[in-house]
Amino acid sequence: QVQLVESGGGLVQAGGSLRLSCAASGRTFSSYGMAWFRQAPGKEREFVATINWSGDGSTYYADSVKGRFTISRDNAKNTVYLQMNSLKPEDTAVYYCAADGWRYSSRLRLTSAEYPYWGQGTQVTVSS
Repeated sequence: QVQLVESGGGLVQAGGSLRLSCAASGRTFSSYGMAWFRQAPGKEREFVATINWSGDGSTYYADSVKGRFTISRDNAKNTVYLQMNSLKPEDTAVYYCAADGWRYSSRLRLTSAEYPYWGQGTQVTVSS
């Protein structure tokens, strides 16, 4: 059983920054790819960023966050991060951490259906 617990959300003014964390437990964290998704009120859950299992720099971002957000991981701490800079009101959403189910896979997965494990989410609100 995989447990994912997000933290770091909150209220921030436009242009500000937040860093989200996702602590994982229950299996060998360093063997699996991780991702962040978000869901705004009345909208479908959307992909934000993903990082491969080794954290060797293999990442992918949604166009809407490219250049502003950075995903990273610390395998020694079983934690994945999402550094969010230059936040905009349209970034307001519940942010979810997700873990994939393919060990040592080099493929970067971009859809929610490809991730079997999810955290409970953390709210990010950006005021204008």
